[in-house]
Amino acid sequence: MVTATQPVQRRRFPWSQVLVYLLLILGALFVAYPFFYMLMNSVKPGPEILHSPTSLPSTITLSGYTGVFTRLNVLLLFRNSLILAVTGTVLNTMLSGLAAYAIAKIPFPGRNHLFGFMLATIMIPGVLFLIPTYVIMFNLGWVGKFRSLIIPGAVSVYNIFLLRQFMAGIPDEIIEAARLDNAGDFRIFMRIILPLARPALATVAILTFMFNWNDFFGPLLYLNNPETWTVQVGLLQFQSTIPGENIQELWAAVTMITLPLVVLFFFMQDQFIQAFANVKFK
Repeated sequence: MVTATQPVQRRRFPWSQVLVYLLLILGALFVAYPFFYMLMNSVKPGPEILHSPTSLPSTITLSGYTGVFTRLNVLLLFRNSLILAVTGTVLNTMLSGLAAYAIAKIPFPGRNHLFGFMLATIMIPGVLFLIPTYVIMFNLGWVGKFRSLIIPGAVSVYNIFLLRQFMAGIPDEIIEAARLDNAGDFRIFMRIILPLARPALATVAILTFMFNWNDFFGPLLYLNNPETWTVQVGLLQFQSTIPGENIQELWAAVTMITLPLVVLFFFMQDQFIQAFANVKFK
């Protein structure tokens, strides 16, 4: 019995997939190079940084890092930055989450108009509120204290918008079932909404922590006491009229300030991506 042999089909090479991976690798290199450049210069001697900043270090030295600890009270600066960043992040995430839940899932008259008005405020430049906010903080006696930065930043319209769009995708049937069991809105928010909206809440926490940690102008304006300075304001100590005098300490300090943000995003990147993938625009 003769059987006909089937022709062997050649597998097509996925050139489109190769192109996608090449673009991703190129983008990754483009994003990672500034961090590598910063880390590389933080372990170079000062003259080598000035004369060949793009070359690999011929000798590795940690004098920049030791200079940061000898010239600055680094532990105090990091403590102050952590107080502002952590406190502001917790308050902003919880209060923005409560506001987003009320707008997304609690029907009340004028809900959509209120949400539209809140979005309209995003178009107003923040610099216009600079003088009125400072006058209010000064009259309250909060200038020089952490509360002058924590309280005004306790709520963010952008965070409310992001959380509201995510919570709008949560089925209303789940909330209605909880209300039939005599659960109040606060209990629904704590027991149902928070677990389901964890990716969006993690994203808001990351963005808020990054903003508070990197904020320079706010602490410079309100925190006039060296005991309350943050790491960003502490970098001013390395300014000099002589070019390149403190270049080693400057690169080392920038690296130390950046590392917490990189570690935070590395451990929470899955939640960050999932939040934007599940946002519903309606």
